[in-house]
Amino acid sequence: MTARMNQQQFENFTASSLYCEKCKAAMPVRERLLLVLPDREIFDYLCTECGSSVGRREVTAGEKMMAQAIGAPRDGRSARLG
Repeated sequence: MTARMNQQQFENFTASSLYCEKCKAAMPVRERLLLVLPDREIFDYLCTECGSSVGRREVTAGEKMMAQAIGAPRDGRSARLG
């Protein structure tokens, strides 16, 4: 059970820095939504210094639903406004 809990920590991994070929160094990156498809979303990582694309990340619909479920209140109730 502990191994599964450790694995869940990395299911929604996002990079904070990646190697940029143009800058020739590991640079901070920002994530930009590139494409939304029925079964997944594709994100592009951009170097914050030069703006070059340095990587991509795909989030499947299942992964997105899992992330939303983890963030939901544990007792199953939704927050209501009003």
